[in-house]
Amino acid sequence: MDIPGQYAELQERIEPAVLEVLRSGRVILGPQVKAFEDEAAAYIGTPAAVGVANGTDGLTIALRALDIGAGDEVITSPFTFYATAEAIVQAGATPAFVDIQPDTLNIDPDGIDRAVTDKTRAVMPVDLFGLPADADEIAAIAAKHGLAVVEDACQAFGATYKSRRAGSLGDAAVFSFFPTKNLGGFGDGGLVTGRRDTVVDAARVLRFHGSRDKKTFEQIGFNSRLDELQAAILRIELTVIDEWNTRRRQAAAWYDEYLPRTVLRPAAPDDRTHVYHLYVIRHPQRDAIAATLKERQIGSAAYYTTPLQLQPVFAAMGHKPGDFPVTDAAAAQNLALPMHPNLTEEQVKEVADAVAAALS
Repeated sequence: MDIPGQYAELQERIEPAVLEVLRSGRVILGPQVKAFEDEAAAYIGTPAAVGVANGTDGLTIALRALDIGAGDEVITSPFTFYATAEAIVQAGATPAFVDIQPDTLNIDPDGIDRAVTDKTRAVMPVDLFGLPADADEIAAIAAKHGLAVVEDACQAFGATYKSRRAGSLGDAAVFSFFPTKNLGGFGDGGLVTGRRDTVVDAARVLRFHGSRDKKTFEQIGFNSRLDELQAAILRIELTVIDEWNTRRRQAAAWYDEYLPRTVLRPAAPDDRTHVYHLYVIRHPQRDAIAATLKERQIGSAAYYTTPLQLQPVFAAMGHKPGDFPVTDAAAAQNLALPMHPNLTEEQVKEVADAVAAALS
C-alpha cells in the first residue's frame, strides 16, 4: 500500500477540508456526512446511502435492516475476511459456507443453490479483492428461493458488473473505508446502500441506537456513525477514485505482462471491471516467493491462510480440511503483491523479477 503517497496527491485539498470541519464544531452527523452519502449514492447508482462507523457494522446493520436474525441462515464464502461471517453472527443469524470458484475466487453460485435450506434467508456474496461476484446468477438463485442478497462490496469501491456499480447489485450492500481500501479514510468508516427506501431507512435508524430523534427508541440498534472528518476526506477522494482505480488496473496489466507464465494471475472476466484492491497471485511455491520478496525488501502478504470454515470460532460447525477444496487450495497458494495507484512500471518489473528468481 502507499497511503502517504496517495495523501500527498490530495494534501492541498484534504487539509483545508479537515480544518473546516474542526472549526465548524459539527463533528457528528453533520453536513459533510450528508453530502458524502448523497454523492456516494449518486456514484454507485442507488437511491440513498447511509454512513456507518465501519464495514463490519455495516454488514450487520444491512442484515438487520432486512429483518434477518435469530434462527436464520445466511450463505456466504469461507474465503474472505472474518468480518463477513462475524457480522452474520452479530445479527443473530448463522453463516453457511459454500466453496468458491477456481478462477475468480468468488462464491460459486452452484454451491449456493445446493446449500439452501428451510432456514436460509439471505446470501452474502463477497466482491473479493475488488472483483464483483456473479451478481445475476446469484440474484436468480435468490429469487427462486425467496432470499435477500446482501453484497459485501467492502473491497470493491468503483468496480462494475455489466456496467452496474458494485454496491448496487443486491437488496443491500456495504463498503468499508478502512485506510487501505481503494476509497480509504484516515480511520474507520463504512457505508450501507440499498435498492429500496425501506432498507435504507431501517439502516439509518439502526445506526443511531434504533432511534430517529434521540428521544423515541424503536428497537435495539447501534452507535455506528461515520465521522464528519472522515466524510470530508472521503468526499475529496470520491472525485479521484476512478482515476486511482484506472491506475491500479494499469499496474495489474503490467503484472500480467511481466510475471512468469507459471504464476496464476487474478481473473478479470469481460463482463466486469476489476479494481484490484489487491493483486493476488497463486502458486504452489507461494512461501518461497514470499521469502524472496522479503529478502529484497518487497512487501507481500498471504490472505485467509486459515479460511473461515476452519477458524476456531466456527469449530462447532464440524468442517474439516477438504470440505471446500477450492478454498483450501486458494488459502495455501495465494500471495498479494504490491498494489496501489502510484506503482510504476519499473517497480512492477522489480517485483516480477523477484518472483521469477524465487521460481528459478
